[in-house]
Amino acid sequence: MTEPHWDPFNRDCPTRRLLDRIGDRWTVLVIGALAEGPLRFGELARRVDGVSQKMLTQTLRGLERDGLVDRTLYPQVPPRVEYELTHAGRTLREPLGALDAWARTHMSGVIAAREEYDRAV
Repeated sequence: MTEPHWDPFNRDCPTRRLLDRIGDRWTVLVIGALAEGPLRFGELARRVDGVSQKMLTQTLRGLERDGLVDRTLYPQVPPRVEYELTHAGRTLREPLGALDAWARTHMSGVIAAREEYDRAV
């Protein structure tokens, strides 16, 4: 059996849908927050400044569906739920960390380019 041809430039390609998930703004921040260990929903919401409850819920559900985050419900009163990265989710720490390092290294140049562009338009 031959391996399927993946074309991430085709919107129906499964790899493109996964790249869309991983490249999402909230996904990157949630994975970064969970890289430090399991967190409850409220802790995640405080850690990821600016995310709405709805977007955090959608992001976590998508990450759980893709096998990148585990959701553990502890049957107690009141119920406690924790989220943590799966093995696959933890493997994203390195490439996302590289993107973070790139952004930190190049941020001053990006800011300068933005200011130059904004002056010109």
